Amino acid sequence: MLVRQRAYVEMTVMVLVVLAGGCATLRPTELAGFTRSPYFEEQVKTYTFEPEVTVHINAPAASAFDSSKPVQLVIFALPNGNTIAQTIGCQKAADRDWHFYIQHIGAQTRRLREVLTDRNLVVAYVEAGGKSWPAWRGKHEDSSPRIAALVDSIREHFPADTTTVALTAHSGGGGMLFGFINQVEQIPDWIERIVFLDANYSYSEKDRHAEKLEAWLQRSPRHYFGVVAYDDREIEVDGKKVVGPNGGTYRRTQEMIARFGRDLPLEEKTSGAHGSWRGCNGRLDIELFENPENKILHTVLVEKNGFIHALTFGTPHEGHAGELFGPPAYEQWIQPEPAAL
Repeated sequence: MLVRQRAYVEMTVMVLVVLAGGCATLRPTELAGFTRSPYFEEQVKTYTFEPEVTVHINAPAASAFDSSKPVQLVIFALPNGNTIAQTIGCQKAADRDWHFYIQHIGAQTRRLREVLTDRNLVVAYVEAGGKSWPAWRGKHEDSSPRIAALVDSIREHFPADTTTVALTAHSGGGGMLFGFINQVEQIPDWIERIVFLDANYSYSEKDRHAEKLEAWLQRSPRHYFGVVAYDDREIEVDGKKVVGPNGGTYRRTQEMIARFGRDLPLEEKTSGAHGSWRGCNGRLDIELFENPENKILHTVLVEKNGFIHALTFGTPHEGHAGELFGPPAYEQWIQPEPAAL
């Protein structure tokens, strides 16, 4: 009888410990200096990084932020002409600006949080003054060290030892990423992903971009590099070509394929108008879409799960959280009204 009672007591203690541990992981984690958004109770913070850069950080709700899990901090450099609120996106409404419907990074983030449950997914939107990273860089001669300091200012909000960073960008936002790469002699190991969503206009052999990216890729199996682009050479607006005879992301992407293919084994796959080049066991991913009808796909690549693809390629979640250039997988997560910053 005493043995049975002792066993019962021990089991009860174990249950209480387990329950206590479970309660601990569910305890709300309120981030210092953040406020609660009216949408999905997300934790948000907006601040200005001088000169003229607006930063908006979006973290999971306090009830969903698990301090026992690592943080994946995704820095998203905005495209030319877009505000942070437009980039986050919202539902359509009469007389509402169309820019709110072309990226939906907010809703794509919420979809990703459904599937990337082993981390706290945080997105930091960075908007350059004048809504153009290339123009901002041209205005400031010391733009590269300023960009590196900007990244550090965002990282400071989270524990350095449990936080990794993904640098992502659309359109002219790619200039911010290349500015960071220009500044460092060696890409830091705490950067886990670098992805250009039709944003690699500034790629340059002269600036040793491929050399630095290849060294970083080969240094760790936790490093991922991606590019998504399309054939923009013949697209027109009002009867005029959008890119010059030597410009555009298609040409830069072809250069990157040739350079990476020279130094690293690449597997090429083609399906219709879609070409894919993979290397480093799937951690190097270049997706290039031909464009026989000369449509403007610049924002469509992002809208059709481009951001979801950026954070899942090379993992078991690729294609399951949302297929690149497939139907949007995040519609239920689109907020009703624009974010108030």
